[in-house]
Amino acid sequence: MYKILVVEDDRNIAQIIEHSIEKWGYHTYGIKDFSDILNAFINYKPHLVLLDIILPCYDGYHWCRKIRELSSVPILFISSKDSNMDIVMAVNMGGDDFLQKPFSIEVLIAKINALLRRTYAYINEHSSMVEYKDVILNMDNHTLSHKDNVLELTKNEFRILSILMRNGGSIISREKIMRKLWEHESFVDDNTLTVNINRLRKKLETIQLIDFIITKKGQGYSLR
Repeated sequence: MYKILVVEDDRNIAQIIEHSIEKWGYHTYGIKDFSDILNAFINYKPHLVLLDIILPCYDGYHWCRKIRELSSVPILFISSKDSNMDIVMAVNMGGDDFLQKPFSIEVLIAKINALLRRTYAYINEHSSMVEYKDVILNMDNHTLSHKDNVLELTKNEFRILSILMRNGGSIISREKIMRKLWEHESFVDDNTLTVNINRLRKKLETIQLIDFIITKKGQGYSLR
């Protein structure tokens, strides 16, 4: 599940934004202490930041610059300031997009979806490695690395881990995993998927990845 940090000091607007985003299946965290936004960013580890410009203590440009010193996470500015200079400043400070208040929630969601898709889908599809925490999946030779250990994976094991790791810990339904395996002409029914998952778990345990794949009852699987 993608996590979105909402940096908006008008609590009414922030709650509307958070509620609307969560209806789309995203997780949100709204800033309460505007004197230490960077620490909240570090602790929450969001996939995207919604950032107002006019804020208590320091403005959004300041916090954008601070975030950019640590991360390339997409930043979407939301502000009532609308001059060309404001937009130029936002981009120059490292912002990825700009949305003027008042705005339509539908437009906000569309911009969020587009930024997440561009940022994470492109990286995942074109990288030769997918990393989740301290686990690395090599897309070229179908191996999994954890610390000093390397596992060789079967085709189905590789495809299962690929879809789970590409989605960064989000819950993936059994149906979606089976469809992915079917795309590669490797038919897997519901029972066979269970067998594959169990075998994969046992293999992961040999390199100290205990409970790396978590079953979410009635929902599917995710990574711990």
